[in-house]
Amino acid sequence: MADAPLRVERAGDAVWCTLDRPPLNLLEPGLIRAVRAAFDGFAADRATRVVVLTGGGRAFTAGMDVRVLRDLDTAGAKELITLLHDTIDAVHRAPCPVIAAVNGACLGAGFELALACDLRVASAGAPLGLPEVRVGVPSVILTGEPITAERAHEWGLVNDVVPAERLRATVQARVDTILACGPEAVRLQKELIVGWRATDLRTAVRSGIDAFTAAYATDEPFRGMSAFLEKRPPKFRSRR
Repeated sequence: MADAPLRVERAGDAVWCTLDRPPLNLLEPGLIRAVRAAFDGFAADRATRVVVLTGGGRAFTAGMDVRVLRDLDTAGAKELITLLHDTIDAVHRAPCPVIAAVNGACLGAGFELALACDLRVASAGAPLGLPEVRVGVPSVILTGEPITAERAHEWGLVNDVVPAERLRATVQARVDTILACGPEAVRLQKELIVGWRATDLRTAVRSGIDAFTAAYATDEPFRGMSAFLEKRPPKFRSRR
């Protein structure tokens, strides 16, 4: 639909999802539900090997629509924050890598959405932050002050900062690097990453052992290591 708040475009085994609610792609229940539905679909589609999440126009997303927040009562506030949490969790738990292409302002719930991704590439100068306390609701940062993409990179919150005109090409290079790896190995690694964040060290180590073993139920180790020894690119099986 032309007026859909989220554009989903497949490019081979990768999918680009664009928040499309100009001018600032402000989050509201319809857009949040669209993101959740899209990621539920990716979770069920083994052919999707990488997802890129970005914004249309000059912002990734400047956060929640304040007009929506202003008119909430306590019941509505709980419903909205629960929906938002579940959507961000769906992004975090996606079985394939998710890359945030931060093309501009990335604030509030939008910053949380970007942090749920596995990798973040940002345009130079893009502001990132959690300003909610400035409008009367709690978040994470006590002052609510934003930081630049460059400072976020220094703090380890962003993987790359590039000029705006190089953002898509830089992200595409990341996508291509992932697609050149074993599909099942990447999927197993993503599963480990999600699990490691919510478990103890002993369980994490055991999960790593199990994942290593599971890889040998496929032909990817043989294909990948044969290619390495023969000094040629590997040819992994496509899921399609």
